[in-house]
Order: sequence, then C-alpha cells, then structure tokens
Amino acid sequence: MRSLFLKIFLWFGLVMVVANVASFVTGILTERRSQFPRQSPMAQTFAVYAQSAVEVFERDGKTALASYLERVEHASKIHAVLFDSLGNEVSGRTVPDGVLNAFGRVTEDSPYVFYFLPQQQRPIAAHLIRGPQGFTYVLAAELPKPDFPGPPPHLGEPGSFAFGLRIIARSFLPVLLFGGLFCYWLARYLSTPIVQLRTATHELSAGKLSARVNQKLLKRRDEIGNLGRDFNVMAGRIESLVGAQRRLLGDISHELRSPLARQGVALGLARRSAGPLAASALDRIGREAERLNEMIGQLLSLSRVETGTDQLDNTEIDLSALVQGVAEDADFEARGRERSVQVISNEPLVMTGVFELVRSAIENVVRNAVRYTAEGTQVEISLMHDPANLDRFAVISVRDHGKGVPEESIREIFRPFYRVDDDRDRKTGGTGLGLSIAARAVHLHHGTIKAANASDGGLIVEIRLPTAPAQRTT
Repeated sequence: MRSLFLKIFLWFGLVMVVANVASFVTGILTERRSQFPRQSPMAQTFAVYAQSAVEVFERDGKTALASYLERVEHASKIHAVLFDSLGNEVSGRTVPDGVLNAFGRVTEDSPYVFYFLPQQQRPIAAHLIRGPQGFTYVLAAELPKPDFPGPPPHLGEPGSFAFGLRIIARSFLPVLLFGGLFCYWLARYLSTPIVQLRTATHELSAGKLSARVNQKLLKRRDEIGNLGRDFNVMAGRIESLVGAQRRLLGDISHELRSPLARQGVALGLARRSAGPLAASALDRIGREAERLNEMIGQLLSLSRVETGTDQLDNTEIDLSALVQGVAEDADFEARGRERSVQVISNEPLVMTGVFELVRSAIENVVRNAVRYTAEGTQVEISLMHDPANLDRFAVISVRDHGKGVPEESIREIFRPFYRVDDDRDRKTGGTGLGLSIAARAVHLHHGTIKAANASDGGLIVEIRLPTAPAQRTT
C-alpha cells in the first residue's frame, strides 16, 4: 500500500468505524442495563402490587389473593401470580408462559427484574417481597404488550441476527456513509498537494527546468504551502545555474572557433615557408588543431542536446533507414582504418522524436565503436523490437571487438570527458564526449542506454527507445 491517499483514507476510515462500533455497542449495553430501573414508575407501581398481594395472602388467604389479582388484571391487564420461597404458586391462578423463568431471576440483591419474551415480545416483570410475617414471596406477572417495539433480543436468541442487521441498516450505515465521504475529502485534501509536488519533481528531474508548483498550492498557509514555495525557489535557482552553465559552454565553444580558424590559416602559411625539418612539427600542430576543433564541435552538440527538445520539432523517424544511413557513413570512415561496419539485423520500426538528436545518439555510439574495435574486425549493429515490453521499445545494439571496458568503469563512460585510459584516448583521438552526448539525447526521448562487456571480448552498447503506436510495418 504505497498510495498516501489510500493510507490516509483507510486509517481515518478505520478509526471512524472503530469509534462508531464502540459507541454503538456501549449504547446498547448501557440501554439494556438501564431499562426500567428500580426507581422507575413501573417498578414502583409493581412493588405496590406485590406488597399488597403478600399482605392480602397472609391476612385473608388464598381465595382473597386470587380475587385481588383478578381485580388487578381487570384494571391494568396485568396477569400476575404469587410464588412462595419454594417456587409454589399460592394464588391458584394459571401461570403464564415465561413467568416461571422470572421466579429464578430475582434475588435479594436484585429484587426486581423486567424483560421481554423472545417469541411474543410481551414484557415479564417479577418482584421479590418480604411479608409482614417474615416470609419471602415473588410476584411475577405478564404485562400487556406495549405500543412501542421491545428491546433487542439477546445474542443467540431467535431473531437476534435479523434485529442486528436492522439496527445496522437504520443507524450505522448512514453514519458510515457520511463518515466515508468525510474521510475521502480529508484524504484528498491532504494528499493532492503531495501528488502535485511529486509531479513537479518528476518534471524537474526529467530536464524540464521550468517546472513549478501551481499557485493554488502556494496560497496554502500551512507546511505544505511552505514546501511548495521552497520547491519553486529551489527549481528557479537550479534553472538559473544550469542556464548559466549552458550559456557559458556555448559561448566559449563559439569563441574558440575564431582563433582556431586563424590558426589554420597561419599554419598553412607556415607550411609554405618552412623547410622539411619543420614539416613534422607543423603536422603535429595541425592534428592537435583538428582534434581541438572536433572537441569544440562536440561541446556545441552537448550544449544543444542539454537544452532539451522543447525548441525542436518532433517528427516520425524511420529507425530502419536511420540505422542503415549511419552504418554506411561509419563504414566509409572505418575502411580507411582497416575496419568495417555491418548491419546484421534491421527491423522496420518507427518512433516519434527529434531526428537530429536521435541520429547524433546512434552515430556517436557507432563512431565510438569504430574507434576502439581492433584492426581487421567489424562493428556489428542490430535493430530489433522488444517483445518483453509488448513491442513498445526499439532496441539498437552496437558491438565492437576491442579490449572492452573495466567493469568498474562501465557506468562512468557516459559522463562528459570521462576516459578509461588517457593514453589510449590520445592515440585514438577520443574526447570523452561522444557517449555523453548519446546518453543525453536518449534520455530526452525517454529511453535508456547501457553498456556491457561481451563474453568473448569487446563492448556492447544497447540503446532502447520508445516506438510509435503504429511501429511495425508488414
């Protein structure tokens, strides 16, 4: 359960349900215990009947008692009988159903009881009385059925389950419904700002430096509002720093082009006037100037890639044609160095993105492989769909047959200016920017790039790019 909204909703809901159940059960128990207390009018009236019945019986006998109880029944519809201490009925009247049970319920500590018969829902009352002669009696009676519903049956008695369902339907479900709506609103109120902050954070981490928290959240005067304002300040500072860094990189790269151009002109003039002894040194200066010019071009490419794809147009890209074109250009360059480039698999796949950036990513990976593969070997390129992800990704794999990369450096080769071996890079002309440019371009297209050493030698770089919905052709 990772959703903050769900956690808040369930915990508040659980607390509400437990509180309502506890209140409901406590109310029922309290109600049952307090029904018809000893000092209620019913208890007082019944006590008078019981006291009078005992006095009539001890003074005038059984016949007088029966006559008294009949008058009581005629006047109040109370069918009462009198038991002695041994449980014998002493009035000679018919004992109603359920009254015998009442005799066993009264004690000296609890001389008055009142309950309902489970089947007929008729109330039964009993009262323990001590007569003038010191003997104890119990007056038990079946009272007239009241106009209001009787109390709930005890657990296990017939109708108790149905009664419980009725109580829940009438009182507990409305409380649960309104409480659930309140918990839903409260969970939304607390979790929605967090979701908005998370969305803005994802946009910022994806390279959208203009991502900000909306003004509605900033109007809050609590800790979440403060967090939103702090996030906007942080994002603004990051955007300012990164923008300044990109501008500096671009400005320096552009400014270096002019002196390099002048240096090239001066170098050409020097070659005309210099003798054979200076030719070697001038050639070395020319190579270093070309290398510096290449590095400046790559710096400009890196600066362009890091600005993102917002200012560039997204188009449908035929990856098959793009891979084939890059392979042919790289093969032409590689054959001058006794190497070759071959496409071993090329499926018809398309994607939506910025053509220049995607081409730059693939081209830099392939040229890096050409640079480090051994003489007399070939760089192998394959383009396939990814069946493990429902064909939603295109997988471009580039493999060379060089020395590979130490395992501890695999993750670092995509960093700008990173070199596994400075001496080797000087000999091959590497600047440490090609794979970094490729990684930035791939990430801007929501793809991934990774490298791994082949089991039989060489390095394999794998690019995964999301394809368009209608990606495959037949």
